[in-house]
Amino acid sequence: MYYEVYLDSLFLVNFVMNLLCLEIANFTFLKAASRRRIIGGAALGAFFYLLPFLTPGPAGPKSLAGLFLSAAGMILVTFRTRSLRAFWMVFQRLLLSSFLLGGCLLFLIRLFPALRETLTSVLGVLGIGLLLFMEVSFLVGKSGERKGICQVKLQGNGPAVEVRALLDSGNSLVEPISGKPVCILDRSVFEKLWEKGKPDHFRAIPYHSLGRTAGILAGYLIPKMEIDLDGTVKSRRNVYVGVSEERIAAGGGYEMILNPGVLKEDENDH
Repeated sequence: MYYEVYLDSLFLVNFVMNLLCLEIANFTFLKAASRRRIIGGAALGAFFYLLPFLTPGPAGPKSLAGLFLSAAGMILVTFRTRSLRAFWMVFQRLLLSSFLLGGCLLFLIRLFPALRETLTSVLGVLGIGLLLFMEVSFLVGKSGERKGICQVKLQGNGPAVEVRALLDSGNSLVEPISGKPVCILDRSVFEKLWEKGKPDHFRAIPYHSLGRTAGILAGYLIPKMEIDLDGTVKSRRNVYVGVSEERIAAGGGYEMILNPGVLKEDENDH
């Protein structure tokens, strides 16, 4: 028995499914990957998925190799993981999003068997995936404010300094001239970054807090910042920080408060 396989349609369907799965996984990682990397990872994954159809040999081993290369390629290109632990964590979330998408598709096919061809078409898969993505976004949004501790590497004019930072959606500070997001940094850490005087581009950052109606933070540009989100690293240049005169965390749990707006900016924006 012979089957006709249309590689262009197969590539397109897999590309769309990869794109949706990566978008869902990326949302759970606080959008650590840029849209360009997501598209590149989805395309690479779809290409590797086609390899068993383009190479000779037993179907079983070829299929397993294609699936492994597809998943590994998507993860490494999209999230740039730097450890096996981070790779495994991303793989789990990608696998979960694949099961969610596949489960929804199978459920709808059984519920509406007459619409099988429509549901399994490119537009059908795209529509189901978009609905699923909207639902995941809604549920995550209702779960509360996004907070978490992550590692951040800061670079001034001396040796790089690594700190623990709190990612807090309650931090909405912006630099008043450019409108760029501002993170808050403990003064003790700030002084370690600058061995040769203070940096240029001083800014006065106005702020409001519960314990104090209004105030001004001294703001400066940090030349380079790397944010490690469970092994997925986002690199940022020329990020504004407001230097806190008071200890940020009395218990010593973190020395920096990240503005979520920093994660949303593209790596090449600065």
